[in-house]
Amino acid sequence: MPRKKRIYKNKEFLRPDPKFGNLMLSRFINQIMRRGKKSIAQKVVYGALDIVSEKTKDDPLMVFDAAIRNVAPVLEVKGKRIGGANYQIAQEVRGDRRETLAMRWLKEAARTRSGKAMAEKLAAELIDASKKEGGAMKRREEVHRMAEANRAFSHFAR
Repeated sequence: MPRKKRIYKNKEFLRPDPKFGNLMLSRFINQIMRRGKKSIAQKVVYGALDIVSEKTKDDPLMVFDAAIRNVAPVLEVKGKRIGGANYQIAQEVRGDRRETLAMRWLKEAARTRSGKAMAEKLAAELIDASKKEGGAMKRREEVHRMAEANRAFSHFAR
């Protein structure tokens, strides 16, 4: 019996977003979406990208990609039970999970920001993350610090 829910990683179901034709942006829109309201999520993300292009005078997709790249973690800790004790073991994060964690942290950091509209908060978080600042980057540094602190247990990893 499997322990976790099976994850279907079939990319053929995912369509590129309608405005930019970018698959990663489409995944991010799905991440932002609440209760199946995709059109609202699209308005939020596209609004945020418009604000980003106004503020930075840069291509918003470049800023988005830089933000995802900067926030994506290299290491994370996973709990493992060995001989009655729980150890936090540092492990490398693989491709899809890196992007997923980066998107999740950007979304959560934007939601916790103080501000008016979600589009404004998301734009501010994307700009900060592209400059290696902000709440999502703080989260990444925290995870890396935990992984570095628990490097001694890496010999337990399989």
